[in-house]
Amino acid sequence: MTVTVRDLRSDAPADLAGFARVRQAALPFILVTPESLAHDLTQLHADARYRPLVAVAGGEVIGTAQVHLTHESAEPGQGNVNVYVHPEHTRRGAGTLLVRAAEEHLLAHGATRLLAWVLDAPGNRAFAGAHGYRASRSAHFLRLDLANGTLPPLQDPPPGVELCPASAFAADPRPLFELDAETTADEPSDVDTEFTDYEAWLAETWRHPLFSAELTTVALVDGRPAAFSAARTDGGTRYATGMTGTARAHRGRGLAKLAKNDSLHRARAAGYTEAFTGNDTGNGPMIAINQWFGYEICGTEVRYVRELG
Repeated sequence: MTVTVRDLRSDAPADLAGFARVRQAALPFILVTPESLAHDLTQLHADARYRPLVAVAGGEVIGTAQVHLTHESAEPGQGNVNVYVHPEHTRRGAGTLLVRAAEEHLLAHGATRLLAWVLDAPGNRAFAGAHGYRASRSAHFLRLDLANGTLPPLQDPPPGVELCPASAFAADPRPLFELDAETTADEPSDVDTEFTDYEAWLAETWRHPLFSAELTTVALVDGRPAAFSAARTDGGTRYATGMTGTARAHRGRGLAKLAKNDSLHRARAAGYTEAFTGNDTGNGPMIAINQWFGYEICGTEVRYVRELG
C-alpha cells in the first residue's frame, strides 16, 4: 500500500485524531489531544514556521512529524524534526518520507542545524544515524502511579512563603511569564532558549488547552512568584509536569519541591491517576527529587543532531 506525506489539516477531525493516536502509541509518556494539536497549529508564532506532517496509507494516518524552528533561540537556524511512526506500521518507508519532507521545509526557511528526539531503542537510533544525525544529550521519561502510589505528606510552607494556584494570576500572568523565562533559560539543552515575547507566551503556554492553571502551584515569597510547578492534563486521567523551577535568588530552599508536592496532591484529589514528567539525564538533583516523589523511569530518548552546510 502506497505511503504519502502531506500537511496535517487543522479542519479535518480525522487528521487530528489520527495524529494524536500515532503519537500516543509511539510515545505514551507525552500528553497530546486533537484539541492541543489544533491549538499548536493555529497559535504557534509565525517565526517558528511550524509545519506538522502526516504519513498516510490507505486513508489512515500511520506516521507524524512535528517540524519547526526554535524561534526563541538567540542563535538562528535551529530546526526541530520529531518523527514518530505507529509501532504497527514501521518499515514501510513512512519515517524516511517524513524526514525528507521535514528537512526540505526547514532548509527552505534557513535552518543550519537540525535536532531530533529519538527513543533510545536500537532501531530508532540506527534510523537516525542512517540519516546523518549524531547522538547528543539524553533525557528520561518518568511515571508516577497517583492512584496507588504514596505521595510524601504535605508540608507547611516556611515563614514568608505562600502557595497558591496559577489561576490566582489570571488577571495578570506576567509575573509567571517572567519566572518561566528565567527558569527555562537555565534548563540543560542543546539550544539556548529565551522567552522575550509575552504575547506569544500567552498564546502558546498560558492559553494552551493542556495547561491547567488550577493544578499549577506557585510558591510566593513576600508575595512574589519564586518557584512553580506547571501542570498539564489531558482532560481524562493523565497529568504531566510541564516545568518545575525556582528563581535564581531563591534556589536551595526546597521551594520547587514544595510546589510540586502541592500540585501532585491536588491532581490526585481531582481524580488524576497517572503523572508524567521528564528530566535531562544529567540533571541529577531534579531526578532525585522526582524519585523522592515516587516517580520511576519509564523510557529514555536521545537528542540527535545534524549540522548542515
